[in-house]
Amino acid sequence: MKITHTEIYRFSIPMEPFVIATGTMEYAQNIFIRIHTDTGISGVGECSAFPMIVGETQETCLVLAREFAYLWKGKDPLAIDDRLAELDAFIARNTTVKSAFDIALYDLAAKHAGVPLYQYLGGAIRDIVTDITVGIGSPEEMAAKALAFKNQGAEVLKVKLGKTPTADIARIQAIRDAIGYRIPIRIDANQGWSYEAAVEALQGLQELDIQFCEQPMRSYDDGLLPRLRKETTIPLMADESCYDHRDAIRLAEQGGSDYFNIKFSKSGGIAEALRIEQAAAQYGIPCMIGGMLESRLALSAKVHFAYAAPNVFFFDMDTCMLGHLEDPITGGVQFNGYRISLPELPGIGADVDDVFLQQCERWEV
Repeated sequence: MKITHTEIYRFSIPMEPFVIATGTMEYAQNIFIRIHTDTGISGVGECSAFPMIVGETQETCLVLAREFAYLWKGKDPLAIDDRLAELDAFIARNTTVKSAFDIALYDLAAKHAGVPLYQYLGGAIRDIVTDITVGIGSPEEMAAKALAFKNQGAEVLKVKLGKTPTADIARIQAIRDAIGYRIPIRIDANQGWSYEAAVEALQGLQELDIQFCEQPMRSYDDGLLPRLRKETTIPLMADESCYDHRDAIRLAEQGGSDYFNIKFSKSGGIAEALRIEQAAAQYGIPCMIGGMLESRLALSAKVHFAYAAPNVFFFDMDTCMLGHLEDPITGGVQFNGYRISLPELPGIGADVDDVFLQQCERWEV
């Protein structure tokens, strides 16, 4: 099997403005690729650029996607390790755009084998319930949003924080006053606090029954995480501090985190995500699968990964529920409230509607 050509699309999905500690997103800055082969089998992939966190934009992803497509033309897509090593040798980091190509290879390989991706990865179907995220706003706005989610059947809430400790404590107090204490709340500071602010905020939140706190400080303050863990009873989860399995091992050995958040946009896709999950398991550290603002296409790939990753215990898989104003995906992951399932189709089992793609800027390499 040889790669004949690759289609690349500017896959912008309009959305309601979504606010986190580091900025506001008004559309999902995604790209979509389809890798074609001489057998007629093709593989699809998607990534979602989040420049204020991972450092890539839609434009940088599109430029490198064309370079990657040239690099792989005429080569065997089933030699996944070799193909991914070529991307790493070509350019450092840029894990977001690499993840789209990684997903496309795995989709193609599973289709070639005639099985769903989770089976190709050696996984099995299990129950998955996603959280749903409350973006930053006033305490009153956030409480109203949280209550609406509760009334819609949400079973777990994830709440964005990372502003001043006093204001953040007030936000969670307002949410607890609105929804009570039966629904778990996990918080995400998105690197928004200094060490001193993290201590103040986390100690002030301890009585409000917080499941864990994601990324309280900037990643360059990782050396302070062991100290911070001793200052609070709230478990800490590394997100922006954990890009690959080496980060996972470093954080585990220094005692810096209780949990890790795995995202394809950080790991470069499924291959490294599996290495992170396995490294974490060796240290007894549970993981979460998260994401940026992907559509149901990349989300489907993440569900397949979760089926094949038994050390993933937490699911932050609400990306396409966060105000996407269009759903251009055919097939793929399905929601029953906040419970997730996949169709039993070869590969990731998802694609993009041709009508939507006709509106997108396109390149072929």
